[in-house]
Amino acid sequence: MTKEILLLKDEKLSLSVNDYAHHSLSPTQILAVCLLYEMGKGKISWWHPYLMNLPRSYDILATFGEFEKQALQVDDAIWAAEKATLKAEYEWKEANALMKQLKLKPQLLTFKAWLWATATISSRTLHIPWDAAGCLCPVGDLFNYSAPGEEPSRCESMEHTMHDLVNEDTSGMADMEQLVSDSRRLTDGGFEKDVDAYCFYAKKSYKEGEQVLLSYGTYTNLELLEHYGFLLNENPNDKVFIPLEPEIYSSCSWPKESLFIHQNGKPSFALLSTLRLWATPQNQRRSVGHLVYSGLQLSIQNEMFILRWISKKCTTILKNLPTSFEDDSLLLSAIDKIQNLDAPLELNNVSSTCRDEICAFKANILQKGERSSMESKERWRLAVEWRLSYKKILVDCISYCDEIVSSLFHQNNSSQK
Repeated sequence: MTKEILLLKDEKLSLSVNDYAHHSLSPTQILAVCLLYEMGKGKISWWHPYLMNLPRSYDILATFGEFEKQALQVDDAIWAAEKATLKAEYEWKEANALMKQLKLKPQLLTFKAWLWATATISSRTLHIPWDAAGCLCPVGDLFNYSAPGEEPSRCESMEHTMHDLVNEDTSGMADMEQLVSDSRRLTDGGFEKDVDAYCFYAKKSYKEGEQVLLSYGTYTNLELLEHYGFLLNENPNDKVFIPLEPEIYSSCSWPKESLFIHQNGKPSFALLSTLRLWATPQNQRRSVGHLVYSGLQLSIQNEMFILRWISKKCTTILKNLPTSFEDDSLLLSAIDKIQNLDAPLELNNVSSTCRDEICAFKANILQKGERSSMESKERWRLAVEWRLSYKKILVDCISYCDEIVSSLFHQNNSSQK
């Protein structure tokens, strides 16, 4: 399902969308309107069986209420959620004139309906080269996500093989072309013109009954939450950015987005290089720059200083957050035990801050009148899950830095004896 296909099949929709007054709408906005218009047709829509099997609600960041946004705790994450909501609201207002021109049913004109349509597009569309909005592909959108893993052996093998073929006689060129063609199979899927179909390829051997997973791309947990409405307990692409002083940024040429802490708690190559140079006296930086950018330690003292600095920075961030890593672990267990709002909960193990958060959640639900719906509970759980994974990276980073510092300290003492 693409906006082009829907426009071709419906003259009223096509005339309205192509009206000059709506030319400022983006491809995604137009697809969202087309999706709501198709929903409004009910059973007479050719897509009705597919539309009825789409989720009734989503948990992307734009759907988070004020309570769930604040539950993220980290300023960058809260701001990402606020931006997502503001963007969705702005685009909805922009598209409102077109939806009214199409005489959509009142329930399909609401912001809630718009969030549903845009979340469907954000979380379920597949890439096609000729339309930025993408396409909806029945069955193809059922695959769950698997974070992309590094497969250097396969890539290196192909690279070496291609190098060998290029350096042989021209009879090897046919083999190389076949190899290039086969390299597409290293990707999870894509639209292929030669067969006029969206094709998917397994990147591993699956056993019968095993779930087939696809990689949608490289995302942090916050990005997964923003675009797809879920996150991973173990996401190798997750990262934490710690605030750095302006003079640290100015001391290196690495882009800011490369200065982070990996999901396993280890500082990135660029972050370590930057801090090594920053911790060096300014009049000596030029002479050691080539060593820093090669990833080499400058001295034991320099390395111990920057690792202690990172550890202290992570500790400060954790202390400034309302709840601890341990608090959030217990809170997640408590959230899972909430079956209904009236049932009493055993809260002896959770901190007073977490008790207050549970009470605030209940008050928030009662205020919204959502006693029968626990959508807000799931979004709250996701917010707590996200902040827990964020804190775990910081906790692991502190452990990693302290362990290396201890090792360097003993190494330094041994060398002085």
